[in-house]
Formats: sequence, C-alpha cells, structure tokens
Amino acid sequence: MRAVETIVQTNAPGKVLPILREELEDFETEATRFLAGGYEQEAVFQGYRLKQGVYGQRQANVQMLRVKLPFGGVTPEQMDAFAELTERIAPLRKGHITTRQNFQFHHMPLLKASEALRLLAAAGLSTREACGNTVRNVTADPWAGVTEGELFDATPYAGAFARFWLRNPLSQLLPRKFKVAFSADDADVAITGMHDLGFIPRVRDGVRGFRMVCGGGLAIMPREAVVVREFVSVDEYLKVSEAVIRVFNAADMLRKNRAMARIKVLIDRVGADRFLAMVDEELAGDWAQRDFSPDRLLFLDNEEERAPARRDAYDQPGADAAAFHRFAATNARAQKQQGFSTVQVKVTRGDLTPEQFRGLAAIMREYCGGNARTTVQQNLVLRWVRDESLYEVWTRLQALDLGEAGANTVTDVVSCPGTDSCKLGITSSMGLNRAIQERVAELAIDDPLTAKLHIKMSGCPNSCGQHHLANIGFHGAAMKVEGHQLPAYHAFLGGSGEEGNGRVRIGTQLKLRLPAKRAPDAVQRWLDLYRRERLDGEEFNDCFDRLGKEPFEEAVRDLTIPGEFTEDNRTMFIDWTKYELYVLERGEGECAV
Repeated sequence: MRAVETIVQTNAPGKVLPILREELEDFETEATRFLAGGYEQEAVFQGYRLKQGVYGQRQANVQMLRVKLPFGGVTPEQMDAFAELTERIAPLRKGHITTRQNFQFHHMPLLKASEALRLLAAAGLSTREACGNTVRNVTADPWAGVTEGELFDATPYAGAFARFWLRNPLSQLLPRKFKVAFSADDADVAITGMHDLGFIPRVRDGVRGFRMVCGGGLAIMPREAVVVREFVSVDEYLKVSEAVIRVFNAADMLRKNRAMARIKVLIDRVGADRFLAMVDEELAGDWAQRDFSPDRLLFLDNEEERAPARRDAYDQPGADAAAFHRFAATNARAQKQQGFSTVQVKVTRGDLTPEQFRGLAAIMREYCGGNARTTVQQNLVLRWVRDESLYEVWTRLQALDLGEAGANTVTDVVSCPGTDSCKLGITSSMGLNRAIQERVAELAIDDPLTAKLHIKMSGCPNSCGQHHLANIGFHGAAMKVEGHQLPAYHAFLGGSGEEGNGRVRIGTQLKLRLPAKRAPDAVQRWLDLYRRERLDGEEFNDCFDRLGKEPFEEAVRDLTIPGEFTEDNRTMFIDWTKYELYVLERGEGECAV
C-alpha cells in the first residue's frame, strides 16, 4: 500500500488547505474504473466523487467542479490557474463565483475533471469536501482585517477552522452538509445568522473570542441561528464546534429523511434549550480534555507586507471623471489602514472569462500586492489598493468590462445557476437574472434609497441564490395552462441579510405565482409602488412592513394570469434564454448523497 503523505501546514499566500497528491492519483484511478464499469453501484462512486468536489449535473456525462476558497481568499497565481482551466478544460470558457465564495466550473467530462484537479492543486487550490455531507467551504467577511472598528482579524481563525475540519474523521459522513461563516464585526457581512455555525469576534477581559451561533439556514425551512455561546475564547472555539458537530453527527433520526437532515431541523425538533444542553453534555466527554488551541493551525498571512509601495506619479481622471467618481462612490471603501482602500469588482452573474481571470490577476499583482477575496454577492474584493491608484485600477477594470459602478446595489443581481446545470433546477434563474438586471439598468435609478435594494433569485426552493434574504426575491416554480407547462416564480419581499446591519430577516412569501417572463415587470411595479408610497427616508422593508403584503400582491395581480396557449403567446411558455417550450425536468440532487 502506498504511504500516506504527511500533511504540512503553510502560511504562504493562498495555501490555506493542504493538498494530498495521492488523492489526485486516486481520483483519476477511480474515475477510470467507474467509466470502465468497475463499480456495481453508481452511488458508491458518487459519494467518493462528491467528497473530491466533483458534482453531477442535469446534463448527462458532465460534471461541475467546485473549488474551495476559505474566507474567499485567492492569489494572482490561482486566478491564472482558473484562466487556464476555463480556456483549456471547461467547455463554457467561464468560471462562476458562488454565494459561498467558491468558484465553480461546469460541463466537464469526468476525466477532464481529473485533469483540472491536478492543475488546481499545482496552484494550491483544493476541492476536497467542497461537496457531500461534510463541513463545506468556510466563508468570511471579505473585508476582515481591513475593517475600521473590528476587534481583531477573524481570518486566521477561519483558516484554522477550515484546516481543523478538512479530512477530519468526524465530518466525513455527516447527516447533511454543514456550512460555517466568520464575520468581522457586528455588521455581520458574512451573514452568520443563516449558517449552521457562525462566529462574530468578541473580546472579554482582554481575551479574544467569538459570539457563536448555530442552526441557521434557508431553503424549505428558513431559520435564524440560535446563540450557542455569547463568548467562547479562541482557545476553545474549536472544541465547542466539535461538540456541536458531534451532537449533529449522532442524530441518526436526521438520516431517515435527507431533505430534513440539517442541524436546524434537529434544533427545531428538540428545542433550543435541549440542544444547548446536549452540547454541554458532549463537552463533558473525555475527548474534550485534549488541547484545542488553534495556534498550530492559524493561517497567518501578513498582507500589509505585500502592499504596493507608493509611486511618484499616478494617472488622474479627465473627461471620464464623473464616471470614475460614480464607480468610486459605490465600489471603493477606505481601509482602516491609512492610505489604502478596497475595490469591489462587480462580476455580473458571478461569471468570469479566461481574459478576465488573467486581467484581474495582473491588477492584483500591480495594485493589490496580490490580495483579493471573493464575496457572497458573487463579486471580487481587491484589497490594499493605494488611494492614489484607484483611478488606474478602474481604467484597467474598464478594459476588462469589469468597471461598472453599483457593486452590491439594486443592479447587482444575484442568482444560482438554475437549469443551466443543476439537477434540482426548475427554472432558468440565470436567464431571469439577466432579464431583471437589464430592466433595472434601463430604469436608470438615481434614488439612493431604491438603489440600496437587493434582488436575488434561485432556480428552486433551496435558496442557493439566497432569495429569502433579498428585498425582492424569487424561487423557481411551474404552472399549467391548458395542458401546457410554463416556467414561473414564487416571490418574496422584505428580506435582508447582506446590508451589513447585523440583521437576518427572512422575506415574506406573496400569495401568487408569476410567469417567468412577467417577473421583470413585477420588479418594476414593486419599485414604483415603493417610491410612490414610502414616507420620507423610509427604506423598502420598513415600507413593506407598514403597508403589508396586500398592496404589493395587488400591484401585480394581472401579471399572474399567463393567458391562453396561442402562437402569439408562445413565448410565455418558454423560459428565459431558452428556445424550446418549457417542460419541468427535475432530477435527484447530490447534496446529501
């Protein structure tokens, strides 16, 4: 038997997760064996494949590859690797930023996925446990470490958490997937309240620690997390985390129905008080006596050491000054380190081409010291940009078609891939994203309160697009008219989560279904209603609370009637970006295999 490689931790930029060469070799061997018919049960290989981050698509014989980026961190060399992957291996020639700060690449044949794993590993990128019933990618506030007022940088501890649970025997076959987030401060940009486990920095009597929450989630049973500890020290946060996951892993009742196997369901069934008592009981076990200090696992990367030095001169705005200042107002943010800013790059639908990957890598090298992180809004945050160089960065982004203003505003629409690739997809959420973004852009909204809104959609109820947390959200559905099917959406209003106000609020579902082709009209009407009926300075969610959902339902009532199936009305029965009549085709997802 081949000797197992020793896992060595390194704090080199981008090298958060250790990679085992033998796993890459094994994947190629097992994939070849599977294609040759060497597995009697496909489900056995499926479970193995998922643990390596390779996910089946609704299209036959192709895979989606998910790359883990702990806390969203990515280096120029890794962006170059993504460029090569999209150019040489991924048929669609694009990579996709997810709402969990990962990158995904679609439509790859199985053996091509094996080739991609080797390419990524050479750049320090891991897909291990990006899928399956494991601790998934550990997300974090992409401004952690540079945010004014934060108690300390949570990044090293997010890195330690990711390292602690990767390949951990306890987390290889959980009842269901397990998602974790670290925020920088009480603004809670990482939205810890919707995670299985979440951490927000605290300091008590000079000791660093976290406020720790558990059991949040969206999908068919949205819940806000409950507090596990108001304060847990950094020396014990891994231990209490293990107690939580031990309780979760031991809950065999959850394994009877994988659709209801998340830790939020366990808490819902036994009650928060009993769950917390179960965690305390677990902590009394002998296993808890060992040392859980994270010191040996901390990801310690001094980004400031790589920050670019000040040059003698920089380009200055000219005739394009107005456009640049609009960009800077929405996309640039001052760091707590004097003289530096972050720049949030608005990545439309989270998709990047090979040329854009390479262009961003060059910008990162020249202007950021190589420092950047993805966001849960499917964007990219460039860090350590000198204030003097903001205009030059913008012009470079413009050349890549990435210099658009309005990051994280009403025109920055978020969606999952939907029926473009997902087995569970009901509708083309990416197509609806495009249609709504185009409509909102046409409205040329200059009202600051309206511009603050967030619009999100998912292709099914599972909320990968986080539609529950949007001011205006949609999830895919289907309707029948005269024996014909047409794509449709359920609508949710009044949600929040990414505004940076520390609040998780689940949107209210309206009692209606909208044909997919009518959703942009509905968005426009709801925006008009808000601007017409709001009080002075009243934000959308407050206006929705005051008016109630009925006026918003009534405003679009006529849009819910699709009309008869005729040649003139045929497009109503065809989904966005598609050409054939809609037919609901939904397979069995692999999230819980």
